[in-house]
Amino acid sequence: MLRTFLAIISGVFLLQPATGEGLEPRVVRDLAYTTGPEADALQKLNLVLPQSDEAVPLFIWIGGGAWSYVDRNREMDLAERVAEEGIAVASVGHRLSSAVWQDPEKTEGVQHPAHVEDIAAATAWLIANAEKYGFDLERVVIGGFSSGAHLASLVAADPQYLTAHDLNPEVYAGVVAVGGAYDMADYHRVFRESPTPEMAEQHVEAVFGADMDGIRDASPASYIDQFDRPLLLMSDARTYRYTKLFEDALAEAEKSQLAITHVRHLDHGPLWRDLSDAESSAYRDQIVHFIKNGLAQPAANP
Repeated sequence: MLRTFLAIISGVFLLQPATGEGLEPRVVRDLAYTTGPEADALQKLNLVLPQSDEAVPLFIWIGGGAWSYVDRNREMDLAERVAEEGIAVASVGHRLSSAVWQDPEKTEGVQHPAHVEDIAAATAWLIANAEKYGFDLERVVIGGFSSGAHLASLVAADPQYLTAHDLNPEVYAGVVAVGGAYDMADYHRVFRESPTPEMAEQHVEAVFGADMDGIRDASPASYIDQFDRPLLLMSDARTYRYTKLFEDALAEAEKSQLAITHVRHLDHGPLWRDLSDAESSAYRDQIVHFIKNGLAQPAANP
C-alpha cells in the first residue's frame, strides 16, 4: 500500500528543529574508494564523523554540478552541519563529463555509466569500512543535489551497479533527492525544444550519449517498478516540473513510500545555499529527520 506524505511548499515550511547533538565532528578527507592503475583522482570521498560511542547513521551525499563540476569539497559545509546532528556524512566525488557549454576548453570527460558506477563503488567501500568508522548499516541513506539527486536515485533504482559489488539497493534505508531530473529523455527534449537547442548535445548528450535508448536507460524513471526505497523528494522553483514528473510516475505505480516537498519560493542555487550555509534550515532539518526516523514527518510549528 502506497504511503504518501505530502508537504507542498508555497511559502516557508516550518519543521520542528532537528535535535542537535552538540558534537565536534571529525573530518577525514581524500579517501580513495577505488584503487589500481585506472583509478582517477576524482574517485575519492570525504568523511565527517560525529564523536560517538555507538554506531551512527551514514548519509552518502553527492553534490550537484551538471555531472561536470561536482566537487566533494564544496559540499563540506552541508556535511558538517548534518554531522553535528549525530550523522556520519560521506561527501562523494566522481569522475566528470565534458562541459563545452560552460567552458570551451572542457572537452574531455566520461559518459554514463561512469558516474553512477563510481557511486556504487563508493557505497561498497563505505559498507566494507563500516566497522572502522562506526556506521550503522541499518541506517544508510543516499542522497544528492541536482545531478547528484539523479545519481542517488539511479543507483537505488537500477540494481545492476550495486550488483557488480555484490550489493543491492536494499543496502539503502532511504533516498534523498533534491532538485534533480529523473526522466532524462524528457530532460533532453526540454533542451532540444528550448531557445538553446545546442544544449541537448553539449550538455545532455555529452553526459549520456546521443542514443535515446541509452538516455532512457540512464533515467531513474525507467526503473519505477524496481524502486522500493523510501524517498524524500524535494524540488525548487527551477526543478519543480522534473520532480513532479517523477513524483507522479512513482505515485501511479504505487511502488515507493514518498515524502515530498516542493520549495516553490527558492530557485536552484538558493535552495542549495539554504541547505549548506543557513544557520537554521527547515529543509536541512527535514533531511536530518528523514535520515534518523524514516518517512514519519515531524509536526509543523504552529
